[in-house]
Amino acid sequence: MIRARIMATAMLFHDNDLLMMKRSPTRTLNPGMWAAVGGHLDPGEISSPRNACLREVCEETGLQEEEIIDLKLQYILIRLNQQEIRQQFIYTAHTTRRDVIQTEEGVLHWIPREQVLDREIPFIFHRLLEHYFEHGPTDHIWVGTAGFDQYSAPEVHWTALVDPEMN
Repeated sequence: MIRARIMATAMLFHDNDLLMMKRSPTRTLNPGMWAAVGGHLDPGEISSPRNACLREVCEETGLQEEEIIDLKLQYILIRLNQQEIRQQFIYTAHTTRRDVIQTEEGVLHWIPREQVLDREIPFIFHRLLEHYFEHGPTDHIWVGTAGFDQYSAPEVHWTALVDPEMN
């Protein structure tokens, strides 16, 4: 039986630094790896991943909505992991402050942009960061699906999400 897991994540920037969490080695998903802040949508949040993202950011960092500038949905990642379809909504934003709380989920660090990709990052998020650093913020949402290239190496296929009826 295939299950679904829906998550919302924020790539938060302050100046040229990205807030990243070194995940606790006891976490179920990606233990010990580096990630952005975020988490699972609660049942009442299914129709609003933005609200879930803001809740997770507050729980994991202490940052309040008014301290987050220009929160924008920039990516939707979709992948199959064993018998689970994972859909992740990725938002980008800037923060008005750098001081954050620490939680049991991991340790938060502000990482200079040029050092971000040197971390141990889950494959699909690493490809997302490469794409974002190459293309920057855009006016449209990117959908990334995990797959394989012609040599059976893992890759992410990017498509701009558009409404075909809006032409």
